[in-house]
Amino acid sequence: MSSSYREAMDRLQESGRLRQLRPLTGRRGCRVQYQGRECLNLTSNDYLGIGGDSLLLGQFYSGMDADNLLADYGLGASSSRLLTGDTESAHTLEAALAKAYGEASPRAALLFNSGYHANIGILPALLDKNDLILSDKLNHASIHDGLQLCRATHKRFAHGDYDQLEHLLVSHRHHHERVVIVSESVFSMDGDIADLSRLVQLKKKFDTLLYLDEAHAVGLYGKKGLGKAEEQGVMADIDLLVGTFGKAFASIGAYVICHQDIREYLINRSRSLIFTTALPPVLLNWNRFVFQQQQGMTKQREHLADLARMMRQALQDQGLAATGESNIIPHIIGNDQETVQLAEKLQERGFLIFPVRPPAVPEGTARFRLSLTADMGWQDLCELPGILAKESKPRPAATGKPL
Repeated sequence: MSSSYREAMDRLQESGRLRQLRPLTGRRGCRVQYQGRECLNLTSNDYLGIGGDSLLLGQFYSGMDADNLLADYGLGASSSRLLTGDTESAHTLEAALAKAYGEASPRAALLFNSGYHANIGILPALLDKNDLILSDKLNHASIHDGLQLCRATHKRFAHGDYDQLEHLLVSHRHHHERVVIVSESVFSMDGDIADLSRLVQLKKKFDTLLYLDEAHAVGLYGKKGLGKAEEQGVMADIDLLVGTFGKAFASIGAYVICHQDIREYLINRSRSLIFTTALPPVLLNWNRFVFQQQQGMTKQREHLADLARMMRQALQDQGLAATGESNIIPHIIGNDQETVQLAEKLQERGFLIFPVRPPAVPEGTARFRLSLTADMGWQDLCELPGILAKESKPRPAATGKPL
């Protein structure tokens, strides 16, 4: 049997699609050591630079003493939250989240162990065979997996095609008890942004629920870094808002912001919450600390937005496509092997960029996903557009399918 797996791996190697684990060392801000070479990390989701900030980490650990060692810095919960894994730290964090998001209308918050846990656990718990889910085709793989676990009927609409979404609602809304529209706010492979006002308009017109995954938006948008829904003033209209600690907040874990009744229902029905060990105290404490810190990181958000604008302009000046509207900038190469080879050349030049290939993106759109972070400066990036223009022959931009 093992020979068939080996043959499959050989085929992936030949096609340029073999994936491997790549250990990194010597992290220092936005730079890491990779294969004995210091590189600028352009493949990270540490958007605010928190994960590479040793001073901030030191500030967090400076609060540790013998009295709070286990309660706030313990390394294991040892049980699910519904048994003995629940802690005051978890409730304190949820209260802080609910307060921050609840200025427009009263909200409740519920923690999950990751964005993946949230997206495979929420919709299957809330919906049944009489319901319908309408999901953007380029939503994250965890959302698609959640759809597969759900008894509700689900249909996908073309990425960002809200006219098609409205047509689906006209055709199918009256056949179903509950309908949920599902979208990300910032899409992870193309860096483009959903039209939240249009989604809210459709939600109200057709009496649906609106589920918004803000994984790549929290920390980066809005006065308090709560995401695109805050920035666009529609938080009160989002029925299920999912955020993650695993990207801009440099940790692990996720949360959903919702009505109190939905929170209580999920505690009783969401399998990815019920049947998993709770997050350890040290992570809950760190998440609360980081969430409070990031609310004041306006300068970092503004700097990152400026950096992204400068990079797009520099790429365009080199005759390269520079799509997207966020700090995520896709650079389409097309061929898998060419993308792998170019990534290796850039790594030799000190830019840590890994290739993104099918099935993470559609056939023929292998690419680099340039991820800018707030701890970079333009001097770190200024040579890259010229190198990309010289070394690659990118194809026209195309939309991707996130991992």
